[in-house]
Amino acid sequence: MSLNDALPMSRRGALAGLASLPLLGCGTGALTGGDAGADSLNTAAQRSGRRFGSAINWNGRGGGGSIQNPLYTDIIKAECGIVVPENEMKWQWTRPAVDVYDFDRMDAVAAWAAANGQALRGHTLLWHRPQWFPEWLNNYDYGANPVQEAERILTDHIRTVTDRYRGQITSYDVVNEAIDHDTNSTIETSLSRAMGSPEAVLDLAFHTAREQLPEGELVYNDYMSWEPDHRAHCNDVLRLLEGFRKREVPVDTLGIQSHIEIYSIDPATEVGPYLEQEWRDFLNEAVDMGYKLMITEFDVKDKALPGDIALRDAKVAEYAQRYFDVMFEYGELTDILAWGMVDQFNWLQGFAPRDDGLEVRSTPYSSEYEAKPLREAIAESLQAAAS
Repeated sequence: MSLNDALPMSRRGALAGLASLPLLGCGTGALTGGDAGADSLNTAAQRSGRRFGSAINWNGRGGGGSIQNPLYTDIIKAECGIVVPENEMKWQWTRPAVDVYDFDRMDAVAAWAAANGQALRGHTLLWHRPQWFPEWLNNYDYGANPVQEAERILTDHIRTVTDRYRGQITSYDVVNEAIDHDTNSTIETSLSRAMGSPEAVLDLAFHTAREQLPEGELVYNDYMSWEPDHRAHCNDVLRLLEGFRKREVPVDTLGIQSHIEIYSIDPATEVGPYLEQEWRDFLNEAVDMGYKLMITEFDVKDKALPGDIALRDAKVAEYAQRYFDVMFEYGELTDILAWGMVDQFNWLQGFAPRDDGLEVRSTPYSSEYEAKPLREAIAESLQAAAS
């Protein structure tokens, strides 16, 4: 049973009774890199048995959200207890040819994490989408024994990566985004055509990862969220999770990316429309199947909001707090990771830009490295969870 079934009042109601406790967050601009103090977001998360962290990279946009930017790493060190590579472990970066590996950039991220006391997650052992395969894999000739060759390529990759970071990485997004949202089924790739089905590929990935990490956390990671447009995708993910259980595939955790979206304004809530009860139903079904939950890639798409920064930041914070207040009701929820901590380096600037050309304000810190209301909203939800 999920914790929300037993709670006498909502998280938002619980917040009203916490006025006497010290707030973990500060107002806009109150926190700058390296200034978060003892009550960091990770400290707040630890009070409910969780960790807070962020994506980081080797050399992001001009070195921005990366280990080479001391202003950025000051925020990471001040706020986080766990980091995840944004791109450096993906096949395009680590495997330039079938029997060639390049770990220089991932090794740099791993070394930085170890030197700075940050736990490290793995993302990802298999992003099962052709557009994110290296070109050699999309066009690969699997020869006279395609099943055997495809299995060799996949298992060699998972064993090579997990062996290299053994002891440092114990939680992996083993498979990322295996659902085709246009056909409501699993995605076909060169690997799945060689092995006979997408499910054969996914199952082998998890079984190989379990052999490598008997005590590790094996995560299926996907982008569903609580907006109405995600309803069908949530159902497809549930069918995939059910299939894993029926086939006894060793998947421990559902990674919920949580790129939550404000594409329009709901007059009833004055923030983006969301389906709270349907989202609870989805989470309940997942945990009832025995899955833990993880927020793996949090940020906020603010496309529908007006340009005014103060208003926009307030609405983003409110929308995020509503989301976190629901998520933190689940004792099955473990770690929370933002997909970057500073606006200008967040992937949404290029992937989902605003129509007015203004910067997307999607992360806890501004492009000037100042804490925003979103940071305070996360802190308040973490504080309520700890109570």
